[in-house]
Amino acid sequence: MELTLNFIIVIFLIGFIGSFISGMVGIGGSIIKYPMLLYLPPLFGLASFSAHEVSGISAVQVFFATIGGVWAYRKSGYLNKTLILYMGISILIGSFLGGFGSKVMSEGTINVVYGILAALAAVMMFVPKKGIDDIPSDQVTFNKWLATALALVIGIGSGIVGAAGAFLLVPTMLVVLKIPTRMTIASSLAITFISSIGSTFGKITTGQVELLPSIIMVIASLIASPLGAKMGQKMNTKILQVILAFLILATAVKIWVDIL
Repeated sequence: MELTLNFIIVIFLIGFIGSFISGMVGIGGSIIKYPMLLYLPPLFGLASFSAHEVSGISAVQVFFATIGGVWAYRKSGYLNKTLILYMGISILIGSFLGGFGSKVMSEGTINVVYGILAALAAVMMFVPKKGIDDIPSDQVTFNKWLATALALVIGIGSGIVGAAGAFLLVPTMLVVLKIPTRMTIASSLAITFISSIGSTFGKITTGQVELLPSIIMVIASLIASPLGAKMGQKMNTKILQVILAFLILATAVKIWVDIL
């Protein structure tokens, strides 16, 4: 792949924008960067990436974007260690299975899986979430077995598309497990980091990662993700939920329009 200035700028901006929003709303950023990598390069006269290449680049980028986000939240008090442990281990197993198994799937199948996950996440984000942000951080409880099972399923699906699953993880934590918004955002970044280990390893070992664009995206992620996380800690939780809801909805609509 030819390394031109135009190529570097376009890929860097895709990585920067996606990672900034990632840090702000607690997702790995693939919900944004997957369609951007798929559709934007050809608009700027660059070669298009295949679905396999996009999912591989996304997996590597998410790994580094979530490191930056978790680092920014390390002293916030919003990282729920029990939640991270139960869901993190389960999603790691699922994401490895999904990432490894995606090698035998067609590009159309990968896009359909992505579209289904995005549609489910969009529906959940518009479910009313009354009172969850009134729960003090030290009084938050959840069903550990339900959290573990949900994380495994999310991990398998997200491993297939290289998305690390946070775009589905966040609405699941908010709607099903009733975790407060800021704790969801911070903890989901940590869980997504664990998840990305499995999906990244699966993509690399099956030769689905383009090295040059991945490096550019990683540099953008390490700069932008902590900046987004700091802004997210200052924003109203309702605004954060609305931003995430419309991001997921817009992506779900775009993916399904192209599939159908």
